[in-house]
Amino acid sequence: MNQTSSAQSDSTAVATPTFAVLQLSGCSGCEVSLLNADVWASQQELVYMPLVLSAEDLPPVDTLLVSGAVYSDDDLHRLQQTAHRARRVVAVGTCALSGGVANLGNRESARRVFLDDTSRRHLPRLLPQLRPVDAVVSVDLYLPGCPPTPRLFEAALKLGEPFEPAKTVCQDCGRIKTRDRPDRLARHSGVAIDPEVCLINQGYLCIGSSTRGGCGAPCTRAGHPCVGCRGPSNGFISRSADEWFAAIKRVFERMTAISREQIDAELRSPGLSLFVFQFADYAGAPRDIEKVL
Repeated sequence: MNQTSSAQSDSTAVATPTFAVLQLSGCSGCEVSLLNADVWASQQELVYMPLVLSAEDLPPVDTLLVSGAVYSDDDLHRLQQTAHRARRVVAVGTCALSGGVANLGNRESARRVFLDDTSRRHLPRLLPQLRPVDAVVSVDLYLPGCPPTPRLFEAALKLGEPFEPAKTVCQDCGRIKTRDRPDRLARHSGVAIDPEVCLINQGYLCIGSSTRGGCGAPCTRAGHPCVGCRGPSNGFISRSADEWFAAIKRVFERMTAISREQIDAELRSPGLSLFVFQFADYAGAPRDIEKVL
């Protein structure tokens, strides 16, 4: 090949898309899930991710994945300084959308204990209230999950075949609903779980019917009730927490003989409150359904 044709070939070469990962206050679970979606390694270039790369500064990129919540002045500063360097910003995971574990800091009692401890002065100053990413910068796509599955990361990065997520976890799960109406809640106590029958029909408090699909239902397929980490399905994104509670209770009233009081108490228990109560956060700042993967 002569020099002229070589130069023309170089000028028409398609640049490899680039992306970066900005981690705010979170647990690194989303980053680990992304690394498990290794199909991107041959199709896009990761240029910034402090968990695995030692790059000091974030260069201009095509896609910026933002995980974690805005919970300190350092989070706020880094997000404001980097979001404009990306063509597209993706809020990744439950923390980025509505707070996650860090959302406990919005509780006055927890915040008071933390701030009263003077030995913590060397830590970043906490903001008065935790905020989701889109309260600070514009977001082009929301990727809910705790963490999102590798397949969802591939879809967010536009890799592989076109992806259309199921409307609810129930659709992903595929267990059969029966006429059985248990009269008490089941607990994981060594009792065999029927792999073909809906967990609600077996007495388990599963909220997959109101949780957005797309995850492939790995929890329910393995016999663990859905706790709602993917956030509300499209039908609940703009509805209040009270409306959601009323709707899910109707599901259990129809499919079980368990008292409404018992269902209500279980839904508000510590085991479910981390995700369930965050459904209300969507109503306060409604997102464009078309932007939620």
